[in-house]
Amino acid sequence: CALQPTECFLSQPEEKQESTVKAKRRKKKKISDILEKSAPKPGVPADLQNLLSQHFGENRSVIEIEELKLSDSCFLPANDLTHSFSSYLKEICPKWAKLRKNHKEKKSVVMLVICSSALRSLELIKSMTAFKGDCRVLKLFAKHIKIKEQMNMLEKGVFHIGVGTPGRVKALVEQDGLCLNSTKYMILDWNWRDQKLRRMMDIPEVLYKHLYILYSVYLLLLILVPRSWSVRFSFC
Repeated sequence: CALQPTECFLSQPEEKQESTVKAKRRKKKKISDILEKSAPKPGVPADLQNLLSQHFGENRSVIEIEELKLSDSCFLPANDLTHSFSSYLKEICPKWAKLRKNHKEKKSVVMLVICSSALRSLELIKSMTAFKGDCRVLKLFAKHIKIKEQMNMLEKGVFHIGVGTPGRVKALVEQDGLCLNSTKYMILDWNWRDQKLRRMMDIPEVLYKHLYILYSVYLLLLILVPRSWSVRFSFC
């Protein structure tokens, strides 16, 4: 009779422990829960440099990683989150009218805007109306647009701004459809958040898909473009 309560006493903590573990698993925080409590922060050069170093850190030496880094002079002030897209572009590019007028080169753009999706690209194109004036803007994403069509448009006409995803931009550069020699500004849609409050680098599928390609474009900029090339990066 003395053994029976002992058996009952031993079995109860095991059940409680098991239920506690299950409860903990169910209560695992999602990234959207964490971001909801965090204040938005403007992107800074170190954000991009750190992601680049983390991505290539395992396969490259310390010296090679150092060679991938850009100086702070290559970065423009980030959007402090008080500007609209047009007002931000006006601030970082006050001589846009002159640049637009002087741009005559085909297969190239003066300003390249990189974002996470085709829908976001369309939003940015609409929101830059006050800035772009009468310049020509080219959509650089894959949704409903074939790459050959974009290559033909770049070859036959002069475009001033390209807005699209890193995947399509990389493909165009690699296939010699888009030349970067005339590009003066590369804008990264860094601060925008989706319905779940996630930025580009907070979404796993974007981080490993789109940002991987962004790194490749970043490398192409460093390797293929002449040393005299004066591109400026910024975080919108």
